[in-house]
Amino acid sequence: MCLGIPGKVTEIFYAGELRMGKVNFGGITKNACLEHTPDIQVGDYALVHVGFALIKIDEEEANRVFQLLNEMEQLGEIKVPQEQGAP
Repeated sequence: MCLGIPGKVTEIFYAGELRMGKVNFGGITKNACLEHTPDIQVGDYALVHVGFALIKIDEEEANRVFQLLNEMEQLGEIKVPQEQGAP
């Protein structure tokens, strides 16, 4: 299942002409394209799908979605895979 994951924008930068951001997903930080959400600023929350911020959401909504995804065990896509044999 493909889901949008809520994350907090911690940095905004440009990669060439693309507006990008570092987004924190509960302790895991990944880059995301912010071109579709020009009003997002550092400290805001976004719903991110396949590396693209789709919409700006408030912190309460982000926490609610993150909790539901955690309960459904749907957060595996953002976790960093461990090497085989690693604890």
